[in-house]
Amino acid sequence: MFVTRFFYLYMIKKSILIFAVAMACCALMTEAEIPSGYYSSLKGKSEATLKTELYKIINPHTEVSSYNALPSYFERTDLYPNSSRWWDMYSDIPLYLPWSGQKLNREHSLPKSWWGGNTNTPAYVDLNHLYPAEAQANQKKSNYPLGVVTGTPFYSNGMVKVGQGVNSGGAKYVFEPNDEYKGDFARTYFYMVTCYQNMNWVTTWQVMNGTYPSLQQWSIELLLKWHRQDQVSQKEIDRNEQVYKIQGNRNPFIDYPELAEYIWGNKKGQAYNPSDTPDTPGGTPNLITPPNGLALDFNQVAVGHTSTSQLQFKSEHCTGYFELSVIGPNKNYFTISENTVQTSASNSVSGTWITVNYTPQSTGSHTARLLISEGGLDEGSRVVEMTGECLEVPTLTQLTAIEPTNVTDDTYTARWNESTDDVVDYYMVTVKRYKKDGTVLTMELPAETDSLEVDGLSSGDYDTYAVQSVRLDVRSPMSNYITVRPHASIDEILVESPLTIESYDGMIRFRCSEPHTGVSVFDIAGRTVMLIESVSDGTEITLPQGVYFITTSSYRKPIKAIVR
Repeated sequence: MFVTRFFYLYMIKKSILIFAVAMACCALMTEAEIPSGYYSSLKGKSEATLKTELYKIINPHTEVSSYNALPSYFERTDLYPNSSRWWDMYSDIPLYLPWSGQKLNREHSLPKSWWGGNTNTPAYVDLNHLYPAEAQANQKKSNYPLGVVTGTPFYSNGMVKVGQGVNSGGAKYVFEPNDEYKGDFARTYFYMVTCYQNMNWVTTWQVMNGTYPSLQQWSIELLLKWHRQDQVSQKEIDRNEQVYKIQGNRNPFIDYPELAEYIWGNKKGQAYNPSDTPDTPGGTPNLITPPNGLALDFNQVAVGHTSTSQLQFKSEHCTGYFELSVIGPNKNYFTISENTVQTSASNSVSGTWITVNYTPQSTGSHTARLLISEGGLDEGSRVVEMTGECLEVPTLTQLTAIEPTNVTDDTYTARWNESTDDVVDYYMVTVKRYKKDGTVLTMELPAETDSLEVDGLSSGDYDTYAVQSVRLDVRSPMSNYITVRPHASIDEILVESPLTIESYDGMIRFRCSEPHTGVSVFDIAGRTVMLIESVSDGTEITLPQGVYFITTSSYRKPIKAIVR
């Protein structure tokens, strides 16, 4: 029954995508509900100027209220049509509502570590690059760049592959999505390097600092290839509309795929003058954002706590001011920072902002509406829907951090004992990095499960980490701290230990002060699984998942290695 249902759902998915591609050339522009005037300032722009104009349009946007709220937004953006099954671009394992943190991750398709993991940036909760992802596939993907896997991948689930790649900006491994989603990821990356072209990137395998071109040349070539081969699907169009109703901004490379050619491709240097770009005729007053019916979902909040969202107002040719009022049965729980918005501010290039707070004082589900009127609008009032749910303040148990695994020169996997509490939204790992120059860098990194890969260590650095569970933005007491000293100091270790083994996903690496001969690899049952004539420092071998013991002719004490 399971297999039959899975196959049926899979064939529906493939049929939808095939139909979308077949209709791409003639249907996309009519199906996308692009708001009037949204792209009117693009006319006549080219290359870097065109990209920067897009940045001005899409960068200032309404932020999702919190990381914790993402699953409730995914219910609007990432479910199969008329279904309770999550639409996962990372795996074909059928997963259904409700959200399960142990099986699904909130995945930053452009890894958050690339900008240093800072959680105080709109990119951290930007739905235009956040997708639900099956946990194991997401963890294997790690923070690797997009690319084409060559040879045998060390991870493959039939939908994605992770392994060695070529022309990958110096990264050892790359992440390759399925063909049917390669265009989706390409357009996501086009959006990200445009919306956040002022970002200070700390990892530059695929992206580069600066407002233009913001992508490495090999990355431009790869993403344009995927963008052309896998055209915009109905899934992307529908998702773009839903994100616009939540954030008030759009992915222009879904609305107008040819923009990528004008910025990076075969139309560089040409002015962008599409005849079908909507424009506001005759200076008619037009409120571009928030769109009518925009949903501010504050998700679940503890009694007496506050969840905050920033709401952008951007308009053209409006006059006077917009009048704002909160109405509805629970209006007292929703407050706004301003009762009026001057159109002189909303008509500006960057628009203006108000703050909306949800501070519930009793448990239950709450709704209200923000009514927007005046401003010279012919259409009458506009409505923003506001929802939230209030729960009792949780009591969370202190966790125990445990020793890391997979420690290398610059990475390790932080670990802790899973929470025993009934519900945990996610974990927050506090990493303190002690730099060689004496400075200390403190980072807070979220994790969905009981482990997290941490990278970016330089020679001479060492880390400590502790962890807290998080529920309704309430944190458990801080755990104990674990100290991690990377293998950058391997020479010190080898003075006392002539042979050590590093374990990775799908492989092990030998670290030794001099070559070893007569290497034997045994499984946990004592059977010989591999004989190697000799190894030297850095030799790597691929092994299936399991527990192994290694000896050499000069080192007879078995060394245990766990391959995950």
